[in-house]
Amino acid sequence: QVQLVESGGGLVQPGGSLRLSCVASGFTLNGYAAGWFRQAPGKELEWVSCINPSSTYISYADSVTDRFTISRDNAKNTIYLQMNSLKPEDTATYFCASRPINCVSRYQNYDVKGQGTQVTVSS
Repeated sequence: QVQLVESGGGLVQPGGSLRLSCVASGFTLNGYAAGWFRQAPGKELEWVSCINPSSTYISYADSVTDRFTISRDNAKNTIYLQMNSLKPEDTATYFCASRPINCVSRYQNYDVKGQGTQVTVSS
């Protein structure tokens, strides 16, 4: 079964950190770009970051630049999102998704999508 499974979400205080993981099964992430998206309650889905298959291209939304870091370990078939200096406005369900080769910011253009992990930033 082809799937992506996210983990690592939770409750954290403002200024804290979390690392999200996204593990692929049923296929290899080699040759696939991977993106992170998030959706806050009552808001539209928002693109967060993307990494290409060789990690030579990485991009971030302005809202997370300098605070979040995307990375990948192709040997482990895993994508990561390190989130530092978290703010209450980062509260959302975070989804990972993959598509062949190149990064795009449109969620609908990704082939495989995870079920999401909840991140809550609150004191």
